[in-house]
Amino acid sequence: MRYQWRRQQQSGWTLLLLFALIGAIALTWVGQTSPSVTADAPLAGEEGLEEPEQKLIALTFDDGPRRSTTTELLDGLAQRGVKATFFLIGAQVEANRDVVRRMDREGHQIGIHTYDHVKLTDLSKTDFDAQVEKTRAELVATLDHNDFLLRPPYGMLDDSVKAWAGCPIILWSIDPEDWSDQNADRVVQEVVSQARDGGIILMHDIFPESVDAALRIVDALHAQGYYFCTIEELFDARGIPLEAGQSYWNAYP
Repeated sequence: MRYQWRRQQQSGWTLLLLFALIGAIALTWVGQTSPSVTADAPLAGEEGLEEPEQKLIALTFDDGPRRSTTTELLDGLAQRGVKATFFLIGAQVEANRDVVRRMDREGHQIGIHTYDHVKLTDLSKTDFDAQVEKTRAELVATLDHNDFLLRPPYGMLDDSVKAWAGCPIILWSIDPEDWSDQNADRVVQEVVSQARDGGIILMHDIFPESVDAALRIVDALHAQGYYFCTIEELFDARGIPLEAGQSYWNAYP
C-alpha cells in the first residue's frame, strides 16, 4: 500500500510538472504573437491629448427680412440646428417684426444694413443717423436690446463710418454674388470651394434661389466637418475682441 501510494504521488508530481511546462509554453507563444498592452490612453479633452480645433464658419445674410424667403430660410436653418447672422434693412423691419423676433428667439444674431440700403460714405452725421441710428431704433423697439453689428452696403466705409458706427463693422471673406444671376448651383460651388476655417460668407435672404443655395451649402460644409456659428460666436471662439468702429473681414486662425 505504501509503495502504491508513492507511485501515485510520483504520478501526481509528474502530471503537475507536465501541466506547468504546457502553461509556460502557452504564455511564451501568447507573448510572441499578441500586441503589447499599455495603460489606457487619455480620451480627447483629457490631460495629455489635445482635442482638434473645430472648423468654424459664419453664414450671413443681407437685405432682409422678406417674409416669404426669410421664413423659409429660418425653417431650414432650424431643421439643421444652424445659427446665422442677419443684417437687416430698417425700412423692412416694421412689417416683419414677428420674423425679426423669431430670428432673435432662435439664437441668430442681428445687425444693421442701413434703413434704405444706401452707401454710408461721404454722408453728413444727420444723414448717417437717418440710416444707421433710425434702423437701430427700429430694432431696439422690436427686440428690447441694443447689441447690433453694422454691415455697410457694398462694403463701403470711410473714417466717418468708423467714427459714427457705434458698434463693430462686419464685412466678409466669401462673396458668391448670389444676387447677380440667382443661380443656386453656381453659388453652392463657389462657396464650398472657397470655404475656410474662420471665414464669413455673404449671401442674401431675399431670393428663393439664395435660400436653396444656403441650405445646400450648410449640408455640404457640415459633411466636411464645419460648424456654423454667429459672428459673435466665431470671434469669441478665436479670442478676437470685436470693437466699435473697427472692421472685420474674417476670423482666420
